This record gives sequence, C-alpha cells and structure tokens, in this order.
Amino acid sequence: MVGYKFCEKIISKSSDFSITIFGEEPRRAYDRVHLSEYFNGKSADDLSLCKEDWYSEKEITLYLNDPVKEIDRTTKTIHSSKGLTLEYDYLIIATGSAPFVPDIPGIDKEGVFVYRTIEDLDLIRNYALNARTGAVLGGGLLGLEAAKALIDLNLKETNVIEFAPRLMPRQIDSAGSGMLQNKLAELGLNIYTNKGTSSIEGSDRITALKFNDGSELKTDMLVISAGIRPRDELAKLSGIEVGTRGGIIVNEYMQTSDPSVFAIGECALFDHNIYGLIAPGYEMAEVAAAKLCHEDKTFKGFDMSTKLKLIGVDVASFGDPFTTEPDARTILFEDSHKGIYKRINISNDGKYLLGGILIGEAEAYNMLLQTVNNKILLPANPEDLILGSRGGSSQTENAGLAGLPDEALICSCEGISKGSICNAVTEHNCESVDAIKSCTKAGTGCGGCIPMVKDLMLHTMKQNGKYVRNVICEHFHLSRQELYDLVKIHNLKSYEQVLDNLGKGDGCEVCKPLVSSLLASLWNDMILKKGNDTAQDSNDRFLANIQKGGTYSVVPRIPGGEITPEKLTIIGQVAEKYGLYTKITGGQRIDLFGAHLSDLPLIWEELIAAGFESGHAYGKALRTVKSCVGSTWCRFGLHDSVSYAIRIEERYRGLRAPHKLKSAVSGCIRECAEAQSKDFGIIATEKGWNLYVCGNGGSKPQHALLLAADVDSDTCIKYIDRFLMFYIRTADPLTRTAPWLNKMEGGMEYLRNVVVNDSLGMAEQWELEMQALVDSYQCEWKTAIEDPEIRKRFNHFVNAPEEKDPSVKFDEMRGQKKAADWTLA
Repeated sequence: MVGYKFCEKIISKSSDFSITIFGEEPRRAYDRVHLSEYFNGKSADDLSLCKEDWYSEKEITLYLNDPVKEIDRTTKTIHSSKGLTLEYDYLIIATGSAPFVPDIPGIDKEGVFVYRTIEDLDLIRNYALNARTGAVLGGGLLGLEAAKALIDLNLKETNVIEFAPRLMPRQIDSAGSGMLQNKLAELGLNIYTNKGTSSIEGSDRITALKFNDGSELKTDMLVISAGIRPRDELAKLSGIEVGTRGGIIVNEYMQTSDPSVFAIGECALFDHNIYGLIAPGYEMAEVAAAKLCHEDKTFKGFDMSTKLKLIGVDVASFGDPFTTEPDARTILFEDSHKGIYKRINISNDGKYLLGGILIGEAEAYNMLLQTVNNKILLPANPEDLILGSRGGSSQTENAGLAGLPDEALICSCEGISKGSICNAVTEHNCESVDAIKSCTKAGTGCGGCIPMVKDLMLHTMKQNGKYVRNVICEHFHLSRQELYDLVKIHNLKSYEQVLDNLGKGDGCEVCKPLVSSLLASLWNDMILKKGNDTAQDSNDRFLANIQKGGTYSVVPRIPGGEITPEKLTIIGQVAEKYGLYTKITGGQRIDLFGAHLSDLPLIWEELIAAGFESGHAYGKALRTVKSCVGSTWCRFGLHDSVSYAIRIEERYRGLRAPHKLKSAVSGCIRECAEAQSKDFGIIATEKGWNLYVCGNGGSKPQHALLLAADVDSDTCIKYIDRFLMFYIRTADPLTRTAPWLNKMEGGMEYLRNVVVNDSLGMAEQWELEMQALVDSYQCEWKTAIEDPEIRKRFNHFVNAPEEKDPSVKFDEMRGQKKAADWTLA
C-alpha cells in the first residue's frame, strides 16, 4: 500500500522519473486495512487499490511474484529472484513487515496460519471448512481482526490468547480493556489473557495449545497474530544501517544511511519507532517523493491515534491515552450495562486535552482528536466532551469545527487538511462526500474521517449562505418528509406519478425504493403492484429474504409466538416437502431456509391454506411482537402478555416504515420478552402497561425510554399509533427509531409532548391514518399468488417455469441442509 502511494505521489509531482516496481506477492497493491472484508464477500479485485492497467497507463513497469534478492550499492543495481538486473538512481524500499511468529514447539504443524496476505486468508478459509474450533494467538489490533475472520467463517468456537494482562495493551488501559473483553465475550469470543503458550500439541496437525501454567485448550486451527517484524533483511545484507531490534534507520527525509536509498512504511525505523498504521506510511511516501522532487518537507513522527470497529465494537485511542497524575487529570465515564467506557486526560490547569480512550461509543473521536492536535481550549466543563451537554451552553460540534485552523489534519491517511476540504466546497462546488473524495481523496483510506468530512462540508455550505437540505437524490430535490407530505396532498399512487409530478429525469436506485416505501406506508398498496416494483431492497422483489447460495427464506407470521399443534405440523410438512432447513428465530418465529425461487408461491399457498400469512421478514415493516407467557402460565405475570402481543401484532402487521420495526410485550418487570430493546416495547405493571420507545438491538444496542406509565390497553395503542405515524412521517430513509430519537431536538421530552400531550395537534389525524392502514391490510403472499402477472416473476427460467436454478448447491449439516460455502474461481 505504501509503495503504491509513493508512486501516486511521485507521478503527481514530476514526470521526470522512470519507475520500476518489484513485488513479492502475485498481485498488484491491495487494501490490507480492510483485509478481513475478504471473508464478507469482497474479492481481491474489490480490495485492489487501482485498476489492472493503472501501472501501464502511468508508464510504470511492474514485476509481480519477483522479489529483489540483492542490492549492490556500489554499482547501484538490484538483482531479482527471477534473474533480472536493473540499475537505479534512487531506490525506495517499501517491503513492509512480516508477521512475528514466536518460536513455540509445534509451530510448523498443519493447521497453523499467519494473517497477512490474501493467500493466507485463502488457506485459512479452506482449512476452516473442516474445523469446529479456532484460536488466535495475539490480542492486539491484528489479533482481534483475525478473530473476527474466524467468526465470519462460522466456527463453533473462537478463542483469543494474549500474553499480556489485557487486550490491546498498546492502545487502551486496563479498565477499557476489561470493558472491551466483556463486550467481545457477549459476542461469542472466549478471551484468555496472561497466557503464555508453551507448545502446540498434535501429531501432524494441531489439536491443542498447552500453556505455561499447565492448562490446555483444544483447538482445530490456530492463527498467529502476535505482532509484526520489519522486513529489513535486504537492507541488512547490503550494509545499510538497521536498528538493534530491527527496522531500516531513516532520517527526516526517509533516507537511509545510503542517501540514494529510501525506506518507507513498516520497514522504516524513525526516531526508534516502527509505525504500524497506514497513515504514517502514506506520510512517509509523501516525504520521500517530496525529497526527490526537491520540495522542503520532512517527517516529524506521527500521531498513532486510531479508531476502528472490532467485531462490531467501537474502539478508539488518541493523543496520550495513558498519562496519569501528577502529570495530568483524568475524567472517567463507565457504563457496564451498555458496555461503554470513556476516558479523557486533561492538563493540570484544565485548559487542554492530552488524550483519551473510547470503548463502545466513539462518535466524538474525530473532534476529540482535533482538540488534542490543535491545542483547542477546553470548555468550562471538560466532562461535556464525553458526557454531552447537561443543560446550558456547551461547545457544539459546529463551533468546534469553526475553531479548527485551516491546517488541521482531517484525513490523516491522505494528509488532507480542513482548508483543502473547505476549498473543495467553495472553489470546486463539491457538495457531496463522494465529490469531496474524488476531488481531494479525503476519506479514501481507512474511512474514519468521513463523518467529520461531511460535517465540514455542510458547515462550509451553510457559511456560504447555501440552504442545506437533506434531499433524496438528484431526481427529487426534496427531503423524505417533504416528499411524504406532497405525495399525500396530491394523492399520488405510483412511482411514475410521483416522478412526473414531483421529480425529474428517470429516477435511480436511491429514489425508486424510497418512493415505493412511501407509497406502501401511505396507501398500504401491494409493494409489488405495477409501477411500484422497485422496492426498498432486493428482498421485497420476491417477498422473501435472499440468502447465501441464491436461495430464499420463508418466515410466516406467528403473532405473539403462539402457535397451535396443527399449525406446527403444517410447517413441518411444508419444510419436509420442499427440503427446507428450519430454525426457531430470536423473534419467536420459525424460519424456513433454502427455498428455490420457483417454489416460493407453492410454499406460500400451502401455508396460507393452513391459516398462516406473510411475516414481512423481508420488508422495512413490523417484523415481530415478542412475548412471554404472562399471566396465562407464569406465576409472576401481571397481565395476559400473549393476548396483548397478538393484538399489537395484528394491528400493525404489514406497516411499512423507514426501517424495520420490532416490538415486545412482557408480563412483568422481569422482562422475559426483552421489551426495552425494541422500537416499541410494553411491560405490564400492577396498574396497566408501561410503554417504552426507541430501543435498538443489533450492532449499536440502545435501551428504549419510558414514554408513558401505567396506561390502559386502549390508551397504550393510541400512543403507539401516534408514535409510529410521527416516525413514519419524519424519519430519514433507513433510519431506525433509536437514531431518529437521538437526532431529535428536545429528545424524549419533545417526543412525549408530541405523542402524549398532542402538542402539535396531530393526534386525532394520526390515529385516523393508522386505522385506515389497519383496515386496508393485505397479506402480500396471498396477493402475489393470486395475481398472474406478479406470479410470473417467480419463474427462474421464463420458458421452463418448473426448472430450478442449477447453480444452487447444498451441504448436509446436523441432519439438515445448508447452503454450500462460496468458493472463488
């Protein structure tokens, strides 16, 4: 990556150089930062940093799979492994690093891997097909990335072994590491710290790890990710000075002890430091290119602050994360319930931020980093930086942006300043993040700066007197809320009508699904009716969730999780007849996987005949209303939660919204239905029901907040009607209720005033609109099988309706079938 960046930099500065590249790997430069995405479906081409013909277009000679074996500094020549000899005027060593592999007995056994290249990942994936348990040696950044890869490979158990007393010892403190460890354990990782590995057991292949304390861990495979070692062997052989612990020593211009030879990236040792992040490597590439072009630029070291998402958990450290008294004062915030840990270190006089750590919630990272780097004076209450304002004025995000100097580094990967981004907006009319990316390259590296790039863009546009609107796309210069109101006012019923009356052009993949969702929310029309056939996502096209391997899943609605033995029998018969994999979901439904496209209408017919209907698991609609058994069976139950859950689900089934909706009803405060993690949840009290709203599970869990207490059943439903209609009318596309509330000015107090106190005077109208949607409900599966035109779309081959997709393959697993694992050609 750093070698490629050097080429970009040098050719942008001068056309006087003839460039030749030798690479050890068999492929052109690719993105190692996002390497784990290879297991999530990205191909090697997706990860590549440039198109295949980029080097030839730039007149760069590229030799792949041909590493340099010798540097002759006397004759200024290099010799490659394939016998090529070339002269050079200047030599750039960008050999990076290699994984550090500890000298442990048994390290060479089959089933032991390193995690560095795409080829390594191919070996890991192939071996994992026959493995049940895996382990990662190393609990740092790379180790946790490797653990994420093993989780993605569906191993039954993944273990992380760290020699140090805590995870990520170079980035976060003990308390933060403990919080991270708890979060990762909740996600299924087994973490072992303070563990020294004494040997790798097994005859030819690994079967277990033995530790210094005498304990043993059974495992089928091991990934080594215990650190990096600079690739300095070429320099050492040629007599170039290297550090006592490795690394090619360079000066501030990236020159080695030989002025004609430069070293950049993870192989370079500057001021006794090896920099293992991409941003400093890119800065080194810029400095080396500048030196060759006689520009005055030096490398002054680099801030190693970093923000990343480890297995779905935000982790960030910035500035000096570890400084303590008496050198600084520390402010800590810890919420073990939500898994959030925040630490900031401030100067003893309270004026400056020195550094900090964020676990579980790191949205403030970019502004905190800028506050450190630009020595911005702290507000009167520094704790506001991590806790938020608690009344009165505080330093707002825009005020913070305005206070940054033009030279403030926003994108460290590409070295892009605030001034460059603002200039792209004012001088080049860049009014989207993509436009700024294209113009400046900001945000094209790790991507961590994109939220701040967007904020800067909007802030600059407002400063220039431009009205910033959250418009849908180029075809509709309207927000979703404005479009919703206009579609309703003009009584528009199809996408074509909406586009002709309110938009321009032919539409796109952004506005078509959004408009289809609006029409379904407003009129409860069939999502697949003519003119509305481009729905919110691909799942809506076939009223089923497309799954791995090209098959579909069928999820019939089971209100409240209550089902009769007769209906259970029917589901079993259908699953057996069509060869489906069955699983009980977390939302109290039975999911049927592996259905062929052409079988979907047949499966639906049998389920509908038995009294089932669509569960809308494919749509941005109400998914489930989970319930406990309540007072019907439970000795603690206060009310009949099952009956009320069924009433709630049957009222709001099929309701289309900006995003999916989940609900639950618990029969007492023991909360067996987990109502407080739902978009709207209901908990029985001695006096009635408590209604909670805007909760969220998933990657960013958030507890729902109490909207109304001790209300009766009918009043509770009225409040839900109003809440849902307000959400449907005002939320941005693909926004769940939790972030919708988080962005709402006035927060929960405002929402309560609107819904409970009817401060907008809209309650009666919203209740009538909801009742109209309830009265017009239809089962989309039933409509689809009864409409010949819609039914045609479920034929995989037009001329052979009964034929199934021959590319669909299955494997056997625990007496059922599963989609065959994807393989790359």
